[in-house]
Amino acid sequence: MAGSALKRLLAEYKQLTLNSPEGIVAGPKSEENFFEWEALITGPEDCAFEGGVFVTELIFPTDYPLSPPKMKFVSEVFHPNVYPDGRVCISILHTPGDDPLGYETAAERWSPVQSIEKILLSVVSMLAEPNDESGANIDACKMWRDDRSQFNAVAQKLVRKSLGL
Repeated sequence: MAGSALKRLLAEYKQLTLNSPEGIVAGPKSEENFFEWEALITGPEDCAFEGGVFVTELIFPTDYPLSPPKMKFVSEVFHPNVYPDGRVCISILHTPGDDPLGYETAAERWSPVQSIEKILLSVVSMLAEPNDESGANIDACKMWRDDRSQFNAVAQKLVRKSLGL
């Protein structure tokens, strides 16, 4: 199983090196282990995270793409859909099939047709447009809903930190 996962990861890496989405750089942390990746994501324009450069990691299971990778921010991020420990909580990374809680449709969750590029683009979109209905960080959700200017100030502080300022 790991052999087909490695083959898929190699193909996706090649595609990303040839045609990487704007504001995203991604690849394996080392040539020895293609199942651990690092990605740099630039905060999208016109949002609280604009201009930041955030380090993330993706850990791929040996049955990828049948199962989704795990993703977390290494850089500090205060966001409704990012747990305080950095883990990313978005539908595309949830196990395939029906949601036992009935919140997501199977079509919104992981499927083998997804790709690393789609994951990273979904995270960029998530930074710009949080889903405060499905909060991973309750404090960030509350601040996003109740005090957007304070949320933006916290986010901008982390943008500066991501740039070493």
